[in-house]
Amino acid sequence: MTEIEIGRAKRARRAYSFDDIAIVPSRRTRDPQEVSTAWQIDAYRFDLPVLAAPMDSVMSPATAIEFGRLGGLGVLNLEGLWTRYEDPTSLLAEVAELEGVDAVRRIQEIYAEPIKAELITTRLKEMRAAGVTVAGSLSPQHTKEFAKTVVDAGVDMFVIRGTTVSAEHVSSNAEPLNLKEFIYELDVPVIVGGCATYQAALHLMRTGAAGVLVGFGGGAAHTTRTVLGVAVPMASAVADVAAARRDYLDESGGRYVHVIADGSIGRAGDIPKAIACGADAVMVGSPLARSTEAPGHGLHWGMEAANPTLPRGERVRFEQLGTLEEILFGPSRVADGTMNLIGALRRSMATTGYTELKEFQRVEVVVG
Repeated sequence: MTEIEIGRAKRARRAYSFDDIAIVPSRRTRDPQEVSTAWQIDAYRFDLPVLAAPMDSVMSPATAIEFGRLGGLGVLNLEGLWTRYEDPTSLLAEVAELEGVDAVRRIQEIYAEPIKAELITTRLKEMRAAGVTVAGSLSPQHTKEFAKTVVDAGVDMFVIRGTTVSAEHVSSNAEPLNLKEFIYELDVPVIVGGCATYQAALHLMRTGAAGVLVGFGGGAAHTTRTVLGVAVPMASAVADVAAARRDYLDESGGRYVHVIADGSIGRAGDIPKAIACGADAVMVGSPLARSTEAPGHGLHWGMEAANPTLPRGERVRFEQLGTLEEILFGPSRVADGTMNLIGALRRSMATTGYTELKEFQRVEVVVG
């Protein structure tokens, strides 16, 4: 791969974001009604290739249930306000109203309340009782502590999500989470990430994960790039991890690990671009923050915003455009790709002649 000279002592390769690429129409077109957007991970099949990000501004137990009813997978943040407080609705409203320099300090105070194992159990059982696939997310730092609680509560899909997660974390202060050992002993499929390089993804796939999250620092509410200087443009990151999936498929004798784009999915057109680069599904946050049911009341933030020593997030305000169902399926009342996400995916696939997501991963793209 051609490298660019940054200076005499440093070279780098060119990487591309979703904004840098476009999907090329083919000689064949289809009717959007003939397109299937279904995908399957482990034993679980979903009508939509979309996971709702485990962020307090978009996922409460109620919205996770509704998202599951609509055909996606809602992932609840098991370190968020719903597992720290019996009823966090007033605190969510307060966060939505905070202004100025005191906002970060107050958010840090709110999230300083300890996580309660009994509330993890309560929230997951509430979702299970609704009959949807149950998914919950923990950071690597809290996975050991609460994993048994999560599994005992009946979770179907375990998500380990951090700014960046590696299979080889080294620490001189504490014994790190052994991902391979942990996943092997767990009775439920695990999705883990983020990562953004071929090698890091390959190592995560070797742990036995069912899915790998691709991306960090790219979301609307994240400031990881400006605070840490860490980011990888998503189109290149997804394509690199898709290559790791292909090579791991050969290495493992046929074990397929799903690639889930997690970051920079802000508008409808980013979803087909992510799949065109090799993703099986996407994890979205900011598009869902525009729904009238979103617990953030139009404000959007991630857990990084509450970090007690180095907050790496900001609250972003969005206009609430319609219900969760309208955000996903329309009808759209705007022309900027923030509503009818699935309708746009169907039309993109139909315009290029594809009826299945796996086939659509082979669509031609251009840089420009």
